[in-house]
Amino acid sequence: MQKRKGCKVASDPVCGSIGWLWLLLLCLGCVSTAREEAGQVAAGQHLHWQDYGGGADQSKFVAQSSITKENVAALKQAFFYATADEQVYQFNPLIVDTVMYVLAKNNSLVALHAQTGEELWIHAHLQGIARRGINYWQSADGQDKRLLFQINNYLQAINAETGESILSFGEQGLVDLREGLGREANTLSRAQSGTPGKIFENLLLLGSSTGEGYMSSPGHLRAYDVVSGKLVWTFHTIPQPGEYGYETWPKEAYQYVGGVNTWGEISVDEQRGIAYYPLGSPTYDYYGADRKGSNLFANCLLALDARTGKRMWHYQTVHHDLWDYDLTAAPQLLTVTHKGEEVEVVAVASKHGFLFVFDRETGEALWPIEERAVPSSEVPGEEAWPTQPFPTIPPPISRQSMTSADITPFFLTPEEQAEWKTKIDGMQTGFFTPLSHEKETLALPGAVGGVNWGNTAANPEKGIMYILNIDWPSFYGKLQTREQIEQQEALAASGAMNVYQKNCQACHGADRSGVAGPSLVDLGERLKFTEFKQVVMTGRGKMPAFAHLSDGEVREIYRYLAGNSFRPYPTGPEGEVPLPDGPVVASGGAPGGQEIRRSEGGGGRFGAPYPEGLEVPAVRYYHQGWGLDYPYLISPPWSEIMAYDLNEGTIKWRRAIGQDLEAAAQGGQNTGVPRAQRNGMIVTSTGLVFSTAKDGKIYAFDADTGEELWSQELPMGTEGLPAMYEVDGKHYLVVCATSPLKWGKGDDDSPSEKPNAQGGYVVFALPE
Repeated sequence: MQKRKGCKVASDPVCGSIGWLWLLLLCLGCVSTAREEAGQVAAGQHLHWQDYGGGADQSKFVAQSSITKENVAALKQAFFYATADEQVYQFNPLIVDTVMYVLAKNNSLVALHAQTGEELWIHAHLQGIARRGINYWQSADGQDKRLLFQINNYLQAINAETGESILSFGEQGLVDLREGLGREANTLSRAQSGTPGKIFENLLLLGSSTGEGYMSSPGHLRAYDVVSGKLVWTFHTIPQPGEYGYETWPKEAYQYVGGVNTWGEISVDEQRGIAYYPLGSPTYDYYGADRKGSNLFANCLLALDARTGKRMWHYQTVHHDLWDYDLTAAPQLLTVTHKGEEVEVVAVASKHGFLFVFDRETGEALWPIEERAVPSSEVPGEEAWPTQPFPTIPPPISRQSMTSADITPFFLTPEEQAEWKTKIDGMQTGFFTPLSHEKETLALPGAVGGVNWGNTAANPEKGIMYILNIDWPSFYGKLQTREQIEQQEALAASGAMNVYQKNCQACHGADRSGVAGPSLVDLGERLKFTEFKQVVMTGRGKMPAFAHLSDGEVREIYRYLAGNSFRPYPTGPEGEVPLPDGPVVASGGAPGGQEIRRSEGGGGRFGAPYPEGLEVPAVRYYHQGWGLDYPYLISPPWSEIMAYDLNEGTIKWRRAIGQDLEAAAQGGQNTGVPRAQRNGMIVTSTGLVFSTAKDGKIYAFDADTGEELWSQELPMGTEGLPAMYEVDGKHYLVVCATSPLKWGKGDDDSPSEKPNAQGGYVVFALPE
């Protein structure tokens, strides 16, 4: 058909009838082609591990056919790459073609051959780098390949092939993440996250880890151009005047409230161009008199247009959070059959033990969510929100209450059992009970569990979601004012000094430099508390035992002696930091990126003063820590892995994961492990779920039944996500294992900790 020159559809009747049809077919064809291309991109992400969490959708799903239920038991170690230091890494390796990128050798980025572990290049000493991972991006023609990462509140880029810094990125290789947050940059101490963010097209989508205190940084979401480093868009998670949600806060709260940040894992629907952000709590976490209201967008699953940052929909899982119930685990993108129709959903698991499921485009809940009345607060100035959302389907992930009847049968003497029963019976308990200024509070889930970062995965097409859960209660002391805390600390410090002067000074000197005994200067660099306690309580050499000192006195003496001593690197005779062995191509990142920039006017742990002229509370309340000292006090299982069938909204299977060795010695079975934070999974198309556990092992389970099919002991514990990749048709599984193991109460070193073990990256494969 010959095209009519100058044809205008609106005025030409022939062109009008044929042209509209042609235009419609053309548009439909474009849409169809775009969807097919987007679908191919989405499917392709499951073939590689070039992205943190395996792909944009964070499913940790791998399409492969070589490792199956039938042969998984034959997996053996293919090679081991030692980190050559004593650092604990939470790093998720990336693999591009035949190159694996890891963090090792005192926070150096190392490129390895993915089949052999041979070092290709080392960019040394990136102290301050985001500890969980980095991002990989390449241009459409494959000529520009770069690694992007956060470090010391900067964003930097390194050439992925050479390991050298890209100085055309940002200003001489640096993008200052403290800028553009609506506050003076030099007043902000934290603007980066330990999690690397997410690449979408030519954008790097970033969250942040803002801190927990009053006047901490705001957690606004941002996107940066991966080539230039320029800021492309910002979404204000603490709304400003005229923005949606502003009325859910006190007037001008955006000037001083912090948090409301994504420090966990961002998931992206590449086909739709939608980014799903799990958002955290507002700060201060445990007292909200200066943020009365429901506090959007805190504790929300937030869907944004990934290209523009425009809000598409949101759902708030906790109103006016007073329990540090952040959303942090990766939202999972699945296709399910619901009421006879195929529905594409996003599901987010929470720290307070719920699973929320929504239509991916509209945000409509798949099953009813009820607002139910919860306890009020009695703390002066606080106004807890009267209701909270409770999903009716699926069932809860975690236990959501604890009483003295739930105390563990392990680790405690009968006297300790009775003591804890009395103590718990005197506490506030109950789901969503706010902390008190008059009584201690027991919260389950606590501040780090049920479900935390790294703890979700999925088989996206089958609608099955896999979850790691920990039951870790928080035992909160009373909320206190600054004056009360400082008064108590002054007494404690005075007490520690008096105990030291009475028992220690004669031998170790008033300045701790040593007289008849050794120097205690820099004690914290040389002795852990458990080692110090053993020496004090049992004696050593000429030093007698001081068994009359209470645990509290010993702990206070240690704090007094150890101070804040910390040495990040071993240094040479002149104090210089030696380069690691191997093919070092650069050190320290872009010039100036290693500078430690102190914030001005931060106010320390009590927070800076509020801006002048605002109506704010005269008194602030605080809680010391997160109440996480007794993870073992609840009865097992402490850690579990489970499968949710989101076609039905039911639990397909669940089981304890890991075995605490001290509990096993006391007859415990299928206990899981206390402190089981920071573990991850991989799901395969062959029906396997690989998962790390806090007992220093990696497991393979039948994805359909939960049956254990394989396990392998690692040289040390693990805290990072595992990865799976393919080279020359062969699949490999890699685990970062660098953390010490703890059993039972975790008070003392255990022989099973392998104190002389070398941590590193363990790579498994089927034998030839």
